[in-house]
Amino acid sequence: MPRFVAFLRGVSPMNLKMADLKQCFEAGGFTEVKTILSSGNVAFHATIGDEEALARRIEEHLQRNIGRSFPVTIRSVEHLRKLLAADPFSNYLFPKGAKQVVTFLWHVPDAKLALPIRHEGVIIHEVQGLEVFTTYVPHPKGPVFMNLLEKTFGKEQTTRTWETVRKCAFVV
Repeated sequence: MPRFVAFLRGVSPMNLKMADLKQCFEAGGFTEVKTILSSGNVAFHATIGDEEALARRIEEHLQRNIGRSFPVTIRSVEHLRKLLAADPFSNYLFPKGAKQVVTFLWHVPDAKLALPIRHEGVIIHEVQGLEVFTTYVPHPKGPVFMNLLEKTFGKEQTTRTWETVRKCAFVV
């Protein structure tokens, strides 16, 4: 049975307990459910292989069982491991101490972008299909990188650190 990771947009320990999220997935028929960190990352097995169908099913199930929903992005563990093995960040120079993040898009961008895009310590390096690879240096103004990502790609996306993606891809 294929293993997937659900990345829920907008989840924090303040608005959803991971134990409740795990229970909701199990009640939805998913197996070997594990939450990763406290930011809405869930690894699970599913009989359905269509990622969009899985995302819609999870969103509906959250609404029915928890009373609210969060936008869900699904990637197979196999896909995440291939991303990690390819290590697109190794192709770029960026400042020491910069954070590496992956943005999971819900749709392929309409426009051809002139990359890299640089703004206040943020560099959008590359778009590969539905993934965007960005580095940033923490900024005193707060999450400048998120503002740039939303301005460039809209709100139909969710972002995780490279280290979080690694944890999600290899959770057992």
